[in-house]
Amino acid sequence: MQCPNCQHTDSRVLESRSSENGQSIRRRRECLQCKHRFTTYERIEFVPITVIKKDGKRESFHRSKLLRGIVRACEKTGIPHLRLEAIVNDIESRLQQDSKREVTSQEIGQLVLEYLRQESEVAYVRFASVYGNFQGIRDFIAALALLQSSEIERAHPSWSQVEEASVITSS
Repeated sequence: MQCPNCQHTDSRVLESRSSENGQSIRRRRECLQCKHRFTTYERIEFVPITVIKKDGKRESFHRSKLLRGIVRACEKTGIPHLRLEAIVNDIESRLQQDSKREVTSQEIGQLVLEYLRQESEVAYVRFASVYGNFQGIRDFIAALALLQSSEIERAHPSWSQVEEASVITSS
């Protein structure tokens, strides 16, 4: 590893530890020539993912853009930044585990909405308004109704679940 101070190519590792939930390794190093100490991060290099935008354009997946959008939606919600980083890590891992090398921006948006629905209703609606290109109050009302109906389904079994339960118990 090249020293950022003197550009010497030999250094020794003083300390290594896992970081970012095991997604990377943080190494503390010391240059063998000038004794300057510096930190490096080692991370798995994933096969690049191409994002297909709504207009059909293709661009490389940028983790930082995803994080920036989520941070903007979560402003003043009290969700810790570390949690937002974890959400981005999870989404990126899910995209990498999928064998597809191209993903639509809609698929990424749906993944973000899944996570934000669990974290904060405010963040969910904020992200949905940008992602869904809301044009007016009706779009917000529709998103709120969808959010409310999913909350009701989680709190109370749906009729189909009640019917399934009655079929099982009557057998």
